[in-house]
Formats: sequence, C-alpha cells, structure tokens
Amino acid sequence: MSELSITVRIAGRQFPLTIEREEEEMVRNAAKMVDEQFRFFSENYAVKDRADLLAMAALQMATTALKAKEASQPEEASEQALRELCDQLKSSLH
Repeated sequence: MSELSITVRIAGRQFPLTIEREEEEMVRNAAKMVDEQFRFFSENYAVKDRADLLAMAALQMATTALKAKEASQPEEASEQALRELCDQLKSSLH
C-alpha cells in the first residue's frame, strides 16, 4: 500500500493529511460531508462559534453513522444464525 499526501478543506481551514492511496476518494468525500454539515449549521442556526458548529456537525454525522450501524446489526446476527444452522444441518447429515 502506498501513502498519499492530500489537503482537505473544512470550515474554511485546510488540513494536510497522509492517507493510503486507495482511501483518497473516501477521505475527500468525508471531508466534503463535514464541510457541508458545518455550512448547513452556520447558515441555519444563530451559533457563531466555529467549534460549536463543528461539534454540532460531528454529532449529527456520528448519530447517522450509529443509526446505520444499528440497522446493519440485525443482518449480521441473521447471517450468523444461518451459518450456525447450516453447520448443524451438515453435522446431522454425516
């Protein structure tokens, strides 16, 4: 794996990063999402402190990520249950 140096812009500030080359698109998209959330909060709420706006954006995005994780967990549990059932069936056939 090769590393790549990039710079992303969030809330009007530039952040130099060293990342794996294959993660570049994901990191750039993530930075864009954070910046968009920051701008949304700065345009729609009377909060002027940049740190508060970034914290609100981070909280919003973390909540969304946790909801997505919770939504995927039942599938993982179902897959595990199916694997166990298949193993039981295989062992009973022998």
